[in-house]
Amino acid sequence: MDTAMEHPTTTWDAMPDGNVFYRRQQLYSIPGKLPDLGDYIIAGCRSGGPIALMRDNTKLIAVGRATPAFSKAQIQIYSPAGDGLLLFSWDQGRIVRFGWSFDERLVVLNEEGVYRLYDLQGDYQQFSLGSEAAEMGIVDARIHENGLVALTGSLTLLEVKGWEGGRPLALAAPGLSEPPHAWAVIPPDQNISRHVEVLLSVDTTILAVDNLESVDQRLSRGPFTHVSPSPNGKLLALLTFSGLLWVVSTDFQRSLAEFDTRTVGADGQVNQAEWCGNDAILVTWNNLALLVGPSGDTLRYIYVGTTFAVTDIDGVRIVSQDVCDLIQKVPASSVSVFRPGSSSPSAILFDAWESFSRRSPKADESIRSIRPDLAAAVDECIDAAGREWEPYWQRRLLSAAKFGWGFLDLYNPTDFVAMGQTLKVLNAVRFFEIGIPLTYSQYIYASPSQLVTRLTSRNLHLLALRISSFLSLKPDVVLKHWASAKLARSKSSTEEGDDEVCRLIVDKFQTLGGGDVSYADIAKRAWEVGRAGLATKLLDHETRASDQVPLLLTMKEDKLALIKAVDSGDTDLVYHVLLHLHKRLPLGSFFRLIEDGGARLASASRLLQVYAREQNREMLRDFYYSDDRRVESAVLSLEEASRMVDPTAVVTSVKAAHKFFSEDKDRAFEAKMMDESTRLLSTQQQLEKDSDGKVNFFGLSVSETIRTCILNGMAKKADRVKAEFKVPDKRFWHLKLHALTAMRDFEALDAFARSKRSPIGYEAFVRHLLEKGHAKEAATYVIRCDAPKRVDLYVDCGEWRSAGRECKERGDKARLEQLRKRCPNSLIARELEQLAASMK
Repeated sequence: MDTAMEHPTTTWDAMPDGNVFYRRQQLYSIPGKLPDLGDYIIAGCRSGGPIALMRDNTKLIAVGRATPAFSKAQIQIYSPAGDGLLLFSWDQGRIVRFGWSFDERLVVLNEEGVYRLYDLQGDYQQFSLGSEAAEMGIVDARIHENGLVALTGSLTLLEVKGWEGGRPLALAAPGLSEPPHAWAVIPPDQNISRHVEVLLSVDTTILAVDNLESVDQRLSRGPFTHVSPSPNGKLLALLTFSGLLWVVSTDFQRSLAEFDTRTVGADGQVNQAEWCGNDAILVTWNNLALLVGPSGDTLRYIYVGTTFAVTDIDGVRIVSQDVCDLIQKVPASSVSVFRPGSSSPSAILFDAWESFSRRSPKADESIRSIRPDLAAAVDECIDAAGREWEPYWQRRLLSAAKFGWGFLDLYNPTDFVAMGQTLKVLNAVRFFEIGIPLTYSQYIYASPSQLVTRLTSRNLHLLALRISSFLSLKPDVVLKHWASAKLARSKSSTEEGDDEVCRLIVDKFQTLGGGDVSYADIAKRAWEVGRAGLATKLLDHETRASDQVPLLLTMKEDKLALIKAVDSGDTDLVYHVLLHLHKRLPLGSFFRLIEDGGARLASASRLLQVYAREQNREMLRDFYYSDDRRVESAVLSLEEASRMVDPTAVVTSVKAAHKFFSEDKDRAFEAKMMDESTRLLSTQQQLEKDSDGKVNFFGLSVSETIRTCILNGMAKKADRVKAEFKVPDKRFWHLKLHALTAMRDFEALDAFARSKRSPIGYEAFVRHLLEKGHAKEAATYVIRCDAPKRVDLYVDCGEWRSAGRECKERGDKARLEQLRKRCPNSLIARELEQLAASMK
């Protein structure tokens, strides 16, 4: 064993009862890197995150003192290793509070309710608590990882959930007459109700306020100078003005411990009362930190100057003038292995491995003694390796675990391999140049992907990529951040510069991202920084049209957006582009864009027509007109006319169709038809006026118009329609025959038949009258029909005697005999026999 390497227990301190151990692990030595912390307001980020410092204007600084020359409106951010990460100025009014979000962004809130979220590159998002908060003013606030609670000038509480700029919600009115002595917030994720809870020290009691009610806990020990909830939200540390530290459950039902800090003999006031994990409290003064255990036992730690403590889930990080330390309860697995005199299986296994390393036969005897518990001992050694800070002890513990599993018949090495990977990652980020002192518990709690995000936010892209590759994580987040940073650094916006940056980004994405990284986000970033040409070039490499198109629209690359949408074959996406462009562009420009696209945008043109035909006919009419589509415009006018009710509007639409057809030399026939339709409609309007609106003509065909005239006793009007529209005689006679038959005006029908020689013959009269059941009237027209057909027609009319006489006149005795055989009764048969006899 290396004698220079200290044993893990050298950093341990036992509580007075001897059963519980705490250790102070020096993370970094930082002499001279930080200013005097006593002159600054400080906010620390959990899980090995940075600290932010702002000059405390209430404290005087001696002239000539060696401190950085910050102005009062500047905030400096340091890593735990003491390296400066960011310095920025604040120009938005007096700062009320600043603190850290879960993703390592610094939240800075001013008295007007304006708050900004700064990343570690100095970029920020700005939001506001609203106009009401600005009017009332913000007195104080508490910032937690997933939101903030602000105390307004009217002593009411406003809650902001998340960091998306959501509207603040008012919590229940606490009924305060003056600001609280101290207050704290239990975040929603640590509260059993899953709502934020605010604890206010008022007079001698505590008020618990949530979104529904304000509850007085009826305490008498206050007022309290410090109110500090534990990381899991179950316990509360309260420090009274008299110096009594009191630990209670957050529902105030159980009192767990009391300790009088005056017995310590420290000078000055208490600076902080912060939790060390969930089971001890660290109380700090200048030069002293006191750890108070669950039963009131204490451990003292001496520091030089003012310190600042940051609570974590498994300990507390202390930043002082010279060092950055981590104080935590020694994990159970470490105690089990390294506690002096420990006889646990893991301690025996570790001892056996050391014996084996020294080639001592004692190793075999030790292994035999713990054979039943060997698997548990191996697991405990692996866990202990994760809890150790020094790689030397990590390796020794993992070697002991590996030695132990060699004696097991079956062992799954997954945990061993995973721990080895994890420790490699943790050791890399703990290195002082990186400065993220993450513990194993914090790493598991936050997830590896969040660690990668934290590295990218510091522009440590190479390390983030290597860790992503090592842990088989997708490199998308790192590559996108790297590309964004590359854009910000490359100021040249010439075409050659754009080509070079685009080539660099594409090469890196294809090499490291496996072609699975989206270019759209990077293109958007390029456009935001004024590199539209580069954004377009990057989008050409984007394979998903649904990501390409919206950004192209935002960039006003309208034609390219439409082409990409059409090429994707996604009709919804094409409609999205078309409707967006129709809304934004002048109508002429919109149509011209589609027309100029030619065959490539033909499908977009068709989809637009389908949409417009169903939803917006006015747009379709304008589209046809702008594209000089005369026939389509005419057809559209006729379609609209078919849906109209108002006669004048119908005539107007048909006239419009006539105009469109007449402008196309190949559509002369259609133009003529439209002209005749217009004349017919005008005639029908006149006919309706002549009938005082009692008869409906509008919209009827020429034939139906004539028929309707005849049916309503307007014979002369019918003749006029016939003449005007050149209706053939045959059709007119058929129409009049049908109309007069329908009217049962047989006299008029007879007069019409005698008016001149029928162009349709008279058989048509007979047939139609028979069809309508007027056999008697039909028979009167048979005599005018052709002689060969008269017999059959008489028979069809039921006039057998007339049929017989016709046979006699023609001398057709055979036909007469046929009639006699077919006749319906004997009376007619006798008469037909007599006619036949008279022919002999």
